Amino acid sequence: MSSLIEMPDTQLMDLNAERQVLGILIKHPAEVDNVVDRLRPIHFYDLAHRRIYEIILDLYHKRGRISYTQIYNELRNERITDSPAEFLISLTESFVSLSELEPSIQVLQTKYNVRRLVEAADQIKGAALGNKFDDVEELQSRAQQLIFDATINAQDSEDDAKSLLEVLNKCYINLIRRREGSDDAYGLSVRLPAIDAMTTGFKKKDLIILAARPSMGKTALALNMCVNVAKRNIPVLIFSLEMDDEQIGDRIVLSEFFSRKQAGDFEITSYEYQTKLSDEQFLRAQEVFNDLYNLPIRIVDKRGLTCADIRAKARKVKAEMPDLGLIVIDYLQLIKPPADMNRSWALIVGEIVRELRDLAGELDLPIILLSQLNRGVESRENKRPMMSDLRDSGNIEEFADVVMFLYREDYYHPDLAAQNGTQGLVEVIFAKQRKGPTGTVHLRFIKEYTRFIDEFQGKVGSA
Repeated sequence: MSSLIEMPDTQLMDLNAERQVLGILIKHPAEVDNVVDRLRPIHFYDLAHRRIYEIILDLYHKRGRISYTQIYNELRNERITDSPAEFLISLTESFVSLSELEPSIQVLQTKYNVRRLVEAADQIKGAALGNKFDDVEELQSRAQQLIFDATINAQDSEDDAKSLLEVLNKCYINLIRRREGSDDAYGLSVRLPAIDAMTTGFKKKDLIILAARPSMGKTALALNMCVNVAKRNIPVLIFSLEMDDEQIGDRIVLSEFFSRKQAGDFEITSYEYQTKLSDEQFLRAQEVFNDLYNLPIRIVDKRGLTCADIRAKARKVKAEMPDLGLIVIDYLQLIKPPADMNRSWALIVGEIVRELRDLAGELDLPIILLSQLNRGVESRENKRPMMSDLRDSGNIEEFADVVMFLYREDYYHPDLAAQNGTQGLVEVIFAKQRKGPTGTVHLRFIKEYTRFIDEFQGKVGSA
């Protein structure tokens, strides 16, 4: 930020607002409680003001309070100014009333954000004109990163090293919330009880791999999760690298038809929906469409996206929808690799997975990444997927926080499934969970409606 300091600009700073904030904190020390989590030293443009605020924070954290005398002594010892007494008096006389604190804080935050954007623009210009990037896509990705970093909150970008006390305080608060049954104490619920019970909800920053052989229902399960999340007004972003947006939409509608059928309302089959509906069915279908119209779901159905493309589009949606709670990518093997193909395919895929996990951390939300399995499954007598079935596709299991596999006996052994009564039964195998147990849960797949339901619910419905 040195270039900004060398060229002062009233658009980049408001020294009067800085003085007002400091003056109020010095004269009314109790107000520090309302400011400490909202302003960082870097919000202050003037270096002397910044240092005074650092002193205030240091005294506050060490002693829980500040005083005029303590600040005066620190200024005198550090020789920040030749006349500390006159300097402090000028600060305390810079405001008229406490009501000026809030607008002054907002001014400091705004000016700081403008400075960050200007600095990002300078860096982008320098990179573009400095021939540092031979690949335009790489330059665009860097520009996206700089702009995104410039728009996140200042407090989110500071103090990466946290004390154990800070960490345990957050853990304790979560413990209290779980004890009180608060929803935000857990991860993101997908409203499939068997899965939610195993995961206690998908955690923010996690990369969840949902892998299976073709026709196991992984896309259907992912879409069911998306709709269940969106119905709670939590925005969802879907990257569909295989199916187009209309196919996604039709699947969502069919899934809702099954909900109405289960409730004893009406029945519209997949065949009827794809051909012609009766007048009554059409009216019922309109109701479903009306219910779905306002769900906060965004769909990107462009094929041939690179990891950089996905990152850029995800950041854009996150900026437009700050409450974005889930991203689904369907699927890994269709992500376009970078131009450098000198590395092995396994290493390239492993790098893609690592970048997507970093994206989950950057956007502070879970990402569900669908993946195919290698054909080794087909050659075994027991065709239940294992972690080793991922290894030909890079170090997926190393970077993933959760690995889920789908297995249907009725797909491989339909006669045996009919004999055992396991038709439509899907094993959801949790092969890895960093923050939870491994094991298997069961769902029932209603293939005609591309709908997954809890196994207990399925038994009731079939009775």
